[in-house]
Amino acid sequence: MTNILNNKRIVLGVSGSIACYKSVDIASKLMQSGSLVDVLLTKSSTEFITPLTFRSITHRPVITDFFDIESNDPLQHISIGNNADLIVVAPATANIIAKLAMGLSDDPLTTTILASKAPVIIAPAMDGHMYEQPVTTENIAKLSKRGFIIVGPLKGHLASGITGYGRLADTSSIIGHIRATLGKNGDLAGKKIVVSAGGTQEPIDLVRVITNRSSGKMGYAIAEESRDRGSNTILITASNQLSDPVGIDVIHVESAIEMDKAVQESCRKADVLIMAAAVADYRPASYLKEKLKKSAEKLTLSLVLNPDILKNIDKKVFRVGFAAESQNLIRNAQEKLKGKDLDLIVANDITSEGSGFGSDTNQVVIIGKNAEPIKLPLLSKQEVASKVLDQVFANIKKRK
Repeated sequence: MTNILNNKRIVLGVSGSIACYKSVDIASKLMQSGSLVDVLLTKSSTEFITPLTFRSITHRPVITDFFDIESNDPLQHISIGNNADLIVVAPATANIIAKLAMGLSDDPLTTTILASKAPVIIAPAMDGHMYEQPVTTENIAKLSKRGFIIVGPLKGHLASGITGYGRLADTSSIIGHIRATLGKNGDLAGKKIVVSAGGTQEPIDLVRVITNRSSGKMGYAIAEESRDRGSNTILITASNQLSDPVGIDVIHVESAIEMDKAVQESCRKADVLIMAAAVADYRPASYLKEKLKKSAEKLTLSLVLNPDILKNIDKKVFRVGFAAESQNLIRNAQEKLKGKDLDLIVANDITSEGSGFGSDTNQVVIIGKNAEPIKLPLLSKQEVASKVLDQVFANIKKRK
């Protein structure tokens, strides 16, 4: 798997908000992904949370003061900024945002940011009325115009008791923006990649649908991996169980007809299409606008064939299909590869343990034109996504 966070030096700035406790989770998630995390606390943040908490998580010194006589580097706020791959301020109070907008540097955090050329992510957290003040929105707009990446805030119940915008963005969202920012110059930078995910739903009546067991996890993993490698990624999803990944254009659909339309439109000027979705082969011939009443022992449904989405895509687009099989895995996948004239197909045996619908792992065979099948062991879906995109990158590089 392309772990974009591994060995990256991340500076985590924490300012004085009740949301400080959430920044511990951010530090923990970054550490678990292999990042080197340097934490800078403003004086007011230490009223909410202690340096020892972050030191216990990061196993590194925590900076709270310019003048730490125990430090081996008297200019550590400068050196940390110079060495940083990315700086994230979470939570960012109205005060710290104002200071950054004015270019002030009266504490280790603001000085480090001013002295660094690393990209900066700002995750605001404050009372709703403070966030709505024109001066605050103007300061955020200034930072955004200067290239700072603003994440959030969310709307919800705030510590003051009111409901409004001011909640710190979720950890997963902040981590997603970190990954997207670090990966923007990856090996797929400049490429437009369209990914489909989930099982389509074919309506019978107002309440009933024909669908399948696909969770969409494989497609989402491919979309996120694609984003982390720098591509302009569009995710077309029929799943309603998974959260939208950040840094990706997400289009929600339900039926095969809707997915076909979305894919056709999204593939204009696309470089790659990866059809990980489980698209229904058939749909009911007619749709009842009212609930079908139970009136007989048996019910016969008339089904019609859905459009073959992959067959209708311009051959200039590098096309990757998926084949979920229960028997004759490689033979059936190769027939699908040839029949649809695909560039690549990813096949998995859904009867194999850990490789069925809804699992977090998958064991696949990657098959290309005139190439020996690549059999992979049981891997996480993120690792499978990385292997698939390795083959996509190698093939489009050859084609170019």
